[in-house]
Amino acid sequence: MAAVPSQPRLPLPFRPVRASLVELLGRDYVEAVCAGHAWLTGEDVAPLRALAGEPVDFLPASFMSRQLELLDRTGQPSGMGPLPDSPAGASTQRFQEATRIQAAPLTGLGMFRLGEGGRLYLTTKSEHYHVPLGHAFPGYQLIDRARALGIPNATHNNTRGYVTRLLEERLVAAANGLDETQSARPLIESTETDGLNRVLNLETGSLAVEAALKMLLARFYRIQPESDPPRYEGRIPVFLVMGNEDGGLHANYHGTTVLTQVLRGMWEGMFAKLSQAGIFQVRAIRPNRLEDLEAAFAECDAGPTKIAGFFHEIVMMNYGAVLLEPEFLRRAYELCRAHDVPTVVDEIQSCMWSPGFFLFREYGLRPTFAAIGKGFPGGEYPASRILFNARMDNRLPQFGALVTNGQEELAAIAYLVTMRWAAANADVTRAIGDYYESRLREFADAHRGQIAGISGMRHMCGIVFESLEAAGGFVRRMTEMGFDISAQTYKADCPPVVLTKLPLIVTHEVVDYLLGRMEQAI
Repeated sequence: MAAVPSQPRLPLPFRPVRASLVELLGRDYVEAVCAGHAWLTGEDVAPLRALAGEPVDFLPASFMSRQLELLDRTGQPSGMGPLPDSPAGASTQRFQEATRIQAAPLTGLGMFRLGEGGRLYLTTKSEHYHVPLGHAFPGYQLIDRARALGIPNATHNNTRGYVTRLLEERLVAAANGLDETQSARPLIESTETDGLNRVLNLETGSLAVEAALKMLLARFYRIQPESDPPRYEGRIPVFLVMGNEDGGLHANYHGTTVLTQVLRGMWEGMFAKLSQAGIFQVRAIRPNRLEDLEAAFAECDAGPTKIAGFFHEIVMMNYGAVLLEPEFLRRAYELCRAHDVPTVVDEIQSCMWSPGFFLFREYGLRPTFAAIGKGFPGGEYPASRILFNARMDNRLPQFGALVTNGQEELAAIAYLVTMRWAAANADVTRAIGDYYESRLREFADAHRGQIAGISGMRHMCGIVFESLEAAGGFVRRMTEMGFDISAQTYKADCPPVVLTKLPLIVTHEVVDYLLGRMEQAI
């Protein structure tokens, strides 16, 4: 089969972004930090001010040139040889069985990882979906400078630092379509908006979604004896989640806490007892099936039961990268509004991979909650957030979603750096993502009989094979060539899909190179 020809490239280089800590965080704050650190240490304040005011080039041309130089070396040995005497670790049996020590990162640069075995890998899955700007992104040097100035990382919920509070306002602005020059204060102070105007800072996506789940349960059950009577006290909460094509629960993935695992069909015996006791129920909606939505609202939102919330991703990366259709989600949100059902969009996977940071904005949705993480801190820190509407603000007591390490100042700087570069390059990354998706669709068309189609969108695309065996074979061949991709072969009921999630810093040249190797693999 002849190779799929590449398309004419658009002249869209990444736009340069340069910023200092003064520009990123504000002069008054940085001046106070420098003066305070100099006072504490007895150092001269002048070098600190100079460091704070020196701009950093977020993605220098030399950095990207080296990426393209390394491209042809993908999969090749570096000449260093395997790392000797590498420890086996002491994890669980399951993790030990799945661990590939030779592919574990020895070091990384941009979209590349040098494994302990000495081979070079192209991280075509952005490691595990969470490194949108690659390894050692130069813009993150501002984190090191902040540390050198003495900006502390460790704070607490009651002493959230300046940078964390600044980020909260920036996230509210972005979630409502404002840029960083526009104040979010009117939105934050409003009690009438249906937008997202509250932020809780948490460590992981699991805890972010768990916080939303707690607030939804608080509409049915008192968290503490002194809590106000819940609006739907006495009724049985029913959670709607995205299910498998056969109506099972296993397709959705909203974290690893016990209750969010129950939402995806784990702890089956315990869940059966909870459901039988009338504590809560879960109902699966097959992807893009409007008839399932209509039936759920007709059957579960009356009498003793009340729909408590609608949980969904937009790209279901843990179920073959199935993309939920805009019409399906818009109808779901219409029904939720009409029935007083809060909506929870889980953007842990998709945030930052949309040109506007949030894929729900592309879809024109107004969720009650949005869980974000992974992409925003760029793999530098575990730092997730739950954004929500102020109407839910009284659902948890002060420590209802307490996380000691969730307010880290340096993690907030990682967010701000990622957002600054991504906002400046939104049009560029959209164009390259569209180019990648179009190349993949041509590739699929050229190999009908082996490939059934393409799922997902832009950088987050899956290749749908006709069989799980074919998908697994393709992954093995691509991995042998040095490409970090995967298929969910451990899920018996998952579509036979090979998953990719390209870093946002890939270029047209990288896309063409990847497609050329896919031709070889198939």
